Amino acid sequence: MNELWLAAALAAAALAMSWIATGRVLAWLDRRQIIDVPNHRSSHVRPTPRGGGIGLLAAALPALLVFASMSAAPMPWLVLVAAAAMLAVISWRDDRGHVPARWRLLAQFIAVAAGLALLDGRLVFQGVLPPWLDLIAAALAWIWFVNLTNFMDGIDGITGVEAASIGIGIALVGAPAAPALILAAASLGFLRWNWHPARLFMGDVGSVPLGYLLGALLLLLAKEGQWAAALILPAYYLADATWTLTRRLLQRKKIWEAHREHIYQRAVQGGWSHARVSLTVGIVNGGLVVLALLSLDHPWSALAGAAFLVGATMVRFARA
Repeated sequence: MNELWLAAALAAAALAMSWIATGRVLAWLDRRQIIDVPNHRSSHVRPTPRGGGIGLLAAALPALLVFASMSAAPMPWLVLVAAAAMLAVISWRDDRGHVPARWRLLAQFIAVAAGLALLDGRLVFQGVLPPWLDLIAAALAWIWFVNLTNFMDGIDGITGVEAASIGIGIALVGAPAAPALILAAASLGFLRWNWHPARLFMGDVGSVPLGYLLGALLLLLAKEGQWAAALILPAYYLADATWTLTRRLLQRKKIWEAHREHIYQRAVQGGWSHARVSLTVGIVNGGLVVLALLSLDHPWSALAGAAFLVGATMVRFARA
């Protein structure tokens, strides 16, 4: 019961702080004229401040530090917070100017290598792979999740909805509830300012560390044997980003460049509002949370249900 009360208190604090801090960050970005100007690869049509993820992290990271200080094994959580802060600094510099992709990727490898201590030597892929290959595969999967979270942050509200859904789902399935609910609550506080029409954007400074922290919790879920739930909860983001990246690779396009080719962006181009698309993703994620809970007893049936739900959603978006 004490753990539940701690999780609830930290989540409530993160929600309130994110709401307040993001508003303050918006005013600061306006004064500094740190603006995302629309171009042919944008899904928005008016100049909008970028960097609102600073407010989200200003709420989430201190709450995670409080959780770490009260944890029986604080060091891995402290490492995660420090690595997320490092990624935020580098991503902020990229938001403001340009950091070469190789340096950003190197920073992600360092953060993931440090964070793999959380796995405590246990296997993510449940013995299907040799231990050394399991570790490499876990690292690559984590880095991919960091980047797909960044890639998918292309319309108002979508990443806040996704992060809140995944966080709530992880807490319900059984991973440490407090960190998951902290990230979910901070994302909901951010949505107050990012819902369509967005008053500010998250920017890489928010999406990259957020993807890193959510990826850590999903790997923890898989490590505890809930591998199906770890695949189901982020299934829409995984499917859309992987499908789009594969198409771009086959077309010999630069996969690290901004674009408007994600399936959900095609729905926006077809006339759906940002709010309608993000709300649809949220409803689909609600179904994925239910399927993740079902996967605790029936993993393969739940995975089949998730594949059908996500596939049907992508087809609906594409036909818009």
